[in-house]
Amino acid sequence: MTRSLRRFVHLVLFCPLSKGLQSRLPAIKVKYLFLAWLGILVGSWVIYMHYSTYSELCRGHVCHMVICDHYRRGIISGSSCKSLCEQNTLTLQRCMSTSPTHQVYGGVWKEKPVIIKCGIEETFRGDGSPDSVLRQEMTLFDKPTRGTSMDEFREMLHSFLKSNLGEQPSLGTLVGRIITLADVNQDGKVSLAEAKSVWALLQVNEFLLMVALQEKEHTPKLLGFCGDLYVTERVAHSSLYRLEVPRYLQPLVPTAISTSLNRWLAPAWPRRARITIGLLEFVEEVFHGSYGSFFMCDASPRHVGYNSKYDCKMADLRSVASEMAVRGFLKGRRCETNIDCTYGKDCTATCDKLVKQCNTEVVQPNLAKVCQLLQEYLLFGAPPDLRQDLEKQLRTCVTLSGLASQMEVHHSLVLNNLKTLLWKKISNTKYS
Repeated sequence: MTRSLRRFVHLVLFCPLSKGLQSRLPAIKVKYLFLAWLGILVGSWVIYMHYSTYSELCRGHVCHMVICDHYRRGIISGSSCKSLCEQNTLTLQRCMSTSPTHQVYGGVWKEKPVIIKCGIEETFRGDGSPDSVLRQEMTLFDKPTRGTSMDEFREMLHSFLKSNLGEQPSLGTLVGRIITLADVNQDGKVSLAEAKSVWALLQVNEFLLMVALQEKEHTPKLLGFCGDLYVTERVAHSSLYRLEVPRYLQPLVPTAISTSLNRWLAPAWPRRARITIGLLEFVEEVFHGSYGSFFMCDASPRHVGYNSKYDCKMADLRSVASEMAVRGFLKGRRCETNIDCTYGKDCTATCDKLVKQCNTEVVQPNLAKVCQLLQEYLLFGAPPDLRQDLEKQLRTCVTLSGLASQMEVHHSLVLNNLKTLLWKKISNTKYS
């Protein structure tokens, strides 16, 4: 029976072929066999890289275990604790982490989509056991200590904010906002567990920024927290570009292909103009706000998102730093070149080569970085009657440089000109 089947297959596959093709068949078979094995090899490598990366980056179970253990022992508190640890109405679902120490998950809370973030100490890799994780995480919640009064806690908060944001007349208002946030049960008092939780959260730069900028339109809303885990509103699109090639695939995917695909997948130009106006408004909000100036130290498309209405929302604020924090980093720092005077990815000051120390003024303002990011995003598909003016405005914007304290008027003029140009084009249309 097997022999008959082989003869039938041979008859079907080979008889219709011409003699010339039959003579070349061994070479063709080898070629396609090689391509098949190559495809299997590349596919296996991609699958391996995906799952190895996933296991390294996605450790939400560790966050859940640590947070709920501390909550059950009464060490921490928070408005999300019962939902996470008792009622199971706050659940971690899609992993979105880009760093093993900063866990980010899409999830659901009370049947609504949310983003859940928490930190894991790098040292947890020591022996990998759950007990070592718990011991290391305990250091996050060591302040304030038992016996601290409300007045002392307020003073702790004020001193912390002053050292991070600088001496601002509105710090008292921010302290009051944090106290209200910490008072989960709204009894007019802050328990030790509530104080420990909010203190640990304030050590997270993004959380501090979210509290300071919570009334701003382009900052995601803070919905709740438990210990140092916090929950924010979900931003429908967490990047300016819809296609993000994983790091392990970048060598295989040419930049030209990913750029072309992103152009094809991009929203209509008027919608991109609307997103851009929102991003420019965010730059305006953080330039000289109620709590000082803030620098965008990594103007990446992965940090700028937008919602379903095409309103700009900053999907990731970790790279935004206060002027005070940047100055503190640069002050007295030894250097050989300007690269040595860089905070984050691109908040760069000049190096005084005579004394080999960094100056404390960042040279490139937020607006110039944002315009550099927007050149490709905004010029592609721009209306012909607008393109020349838009290109000119963006070129002027990108070349902005100099000390922020000496260019405030010029900065505002360029920003307003760009906003006005875009708004005139989309106002009184369905996109406005």
